[in-house]
Amino acid sequence: MKYILACLTLTFISITSSFGQNTDDSDHYADAKKIIADLGKIVNPKGIQENYETSLGGVKQWVFVRGQDKDNPVILFVHGGPASPMSPVMWMFQRPVEEYFTVVNYDQRASGKTYATNDTADLGKTINIDQYVNDAIELTEFLKQRYHKRKVILIGHSWGTIVAMKAAIKRPDLFYVYVGIGQIINTMDNERISYEFGVKEATRLKNDEALAELKSIAPYPGNQPVTRERIIIARKWPQYYGGLSAYRNESMYYFNAPLLSPEYSKTDAKAIDQGSLFSLSKLLPEFLSVDFKSVHEFPIPVFMFMGRHDYTTPSEPTAAWLEKVKAPSKKGIWFENSAHLVPLEEPGKMLLTLVNDVRPLAVK
Repeated sequence: MKYILACLTLTFISITSSFGQNTDDSDHYADAKKIIADLGKIVNPKGIQENYETSLGGVKQWVFVRGQDKDNPVILFVHGGPASPMSPVMWMFQRPVEEYFTVVNYDQRASGKTYATNDTADLGKTINIDQYVNDAIELTEFLKQRYHKRKVILIGHSWGTIVAMKAAIKRPDLFYVYVGIGQIINTMDNERISYEFGVKEATRLKNDEALAELKSIAPYPGNQPVTRERIIIARKWPQYYGGLSAYRNESMYYFNAPLLSPEYSKTDAKAIDQGSLFSLSKLLPEFLSVDFKSVHEFPIPVFMFMGRHDYTTPSEPTAAWLEKVKAPSKKGIWFENSAHLVPLEEPGKMLLTLVNDVRPLAVK
């Protein structure tokens, strides 16, 4: 059984054949990994490339740091999921970004290599949003000291936008700027908009199978409990119609990418699925109650990178929130050929936007 893991709203979907599910223990991708590792090796004497464990909130968490010049601003990237780490897919898009920034990814508690590293016996008690926020803050303070930085640039993706926004609001002194990619403003609004898109497309294309499945959970989200089973159906068809990757009805290029990651073993790749299932039931009630609509003032500059076709975390609520919020500066950037996976779908435009709009705020 495969569990799609791009972000929490995505995590609930299940299809067949998972990361590294070959029963052969050998790594058939070993030679390809060596080539990718060699290509990605940072040989610049001024650069930095290191992976290590550090304790955050009493849990060992894996950190991945890459950049061509240690003097560049630091980006802390808070991944989605809550257990869909960016570290095993960063090889697909991140190298150009590393010419202008030192990029820090970390596998959050119960995610990827972090899940594989820790004893999960007591970990479940710590799976709550506040703890993830405190982890991000603790990591930021650690990074400032280790890399001699006054502040860092904070980027959140999908589920990670909940953690990152809360961290920015709680400790604005740590961050130059906040960038939300696939921003979550109100979870229940997202559920409704995504479902309505699925129904609209299925009706337009006369897909009786999709309409029957979507009708089985109507009205959605409605007044019934939003269970994993209902979310699976609600997410299946919007993503099939390009709401995860624009113009695609599947995103296996993304889901299988960890198999080629030089940072990840087969065991680590399998841990992505395991960590997702471990986290899901513990975070679902809190996740469904997330609502940033009451945040009318934001303490630091804020940018929103919005996929025009994103119906995993729909962009319309983000655009509406950004229009009204007061902040030292703000800007919404539409990625016209992206859905939810902006870093992979339009990496060039993302790079230009980070360099031209975001970086100047950290190098004044």
